[in-house]
Amino acid sequence: MNARTAGHLAMDVLWEPESTAIGWLQGLGDWLAYPLVAVTQLGSQFVLIPLTALVFWCVNPGFGARLFVALAASGVLNYLGKAVFYGARPYWYSAHVTAYASGSSFGIPSGHAQASTVFWGYLGFRSGRRTRLWAALALIAAICVSRIYLGVHFFSDVLAGLLVGGAVLWAALRWEDRLVAWWLGLDTVRWVGCALAVSVVPCLAAALWQTLAMGDWSVPADWIGSTPTDPAGHTLASLFTVAGGLLGALVGFTLLARRGWYSAEGSLSARAARFVLGLSGIVVVQVVVHLLAGGLTGLAEAVVMFAAYAGIALWAAFGAPEMFIRSGLAHRPGEGGGAPRAGGPGGPPGDGHACDDGK
Repeated sequence: MNARTAGHLAMDVLWEPESTAIGWLQGLGDWLAYPLVAVTQLGSQFVLIPLTALVFWCVNPGFGARLFVALAASGVLNYLGKAVFYGARPYWYSAHVTAYASGSSFGIPSGHAQASTVFWGYLGFRSGRRTRLWAALALIAAICVSRIYLGVHFFSDVLAGLLVGGAVLWAALRWEDRLVAWWLGLDTVRWVGCALAVSVVPCLAAALWQTLAMGDWSVPADWIGSTPTDPAGHTLASLFTVAGGLLGALVGFTLLARRGWYSAEGSLSARAARFVLGLSGIVVVQVVVHLLAGGLTGLAEAVVMFAAYAGIALWAAFGAPEMFIRSGLAHRPGEGGGAPRAGGPGGPPGDGHACDDGK
């Protein structure tokens, strides 16, 4: 028997008219799928994470570190929401919605809408220029429309993603200076404990929820579209993956700050070499993880992904910068490049967040 909750019944009331509206939108023509598939990638982790790494390694480490933590924390909240609500995607729910893209995790809230709000919104607000802010808002809107047209999110999914992403963005813009100063003032036991808490507790909560409250869940009979195998397992693995990344980043950035941080100044060739070397390390680890964890499912897969992406983020946040310094591709702030400006590319994450217009 299907485990139906009051929440699912309430969402059904929305999903039926929303499916009709999505069908009308898709009726504008298949030709829209091609540009919107390209637009939707600008809100995906496969684009945003490398862009954040580029900022951190090659442009402004302090700015990049803050941006990555905000993005990873947003991702944890997003997949925690998906793991709790068990929301369908339009093409799962209705056979009349065309799937121009696909998703293996649950739908609400929209991850693309939420991540793009945090990433592009942060860049827009921190740019200090109204035209760039409006451009960021227009891009976020285009990404949201793309998710609906492509059949992977309901309007309500996108609205939820915008609300959560907006809350994370507001918190980052308002509280990041105080949080960074507080974090850097903690002793080792406390910051390690806090890092473990914010990354492990959501994973444990989701695992317990799936086991105790939703253990007998199966695809509802009124989801007559094409639902993938084990969306609950995929959602849990995704949550563990992002949470592991958050843990590795918090540990890596903190260790790097305690060693004197690092400067992203240097020639264009040095910056390009940093990006290629840093990204190569990530790709190698991902290939190894795929080979080792390819046959795992459920909680075992989730735990392995947590550990793997904690290691990947630790490499990106600490290992790669230290390698850049030791190989001569980068230096500590104030070494070989003059004293860094407040908020400039050499400063630690607590000394400013302005984005250099020329970078």
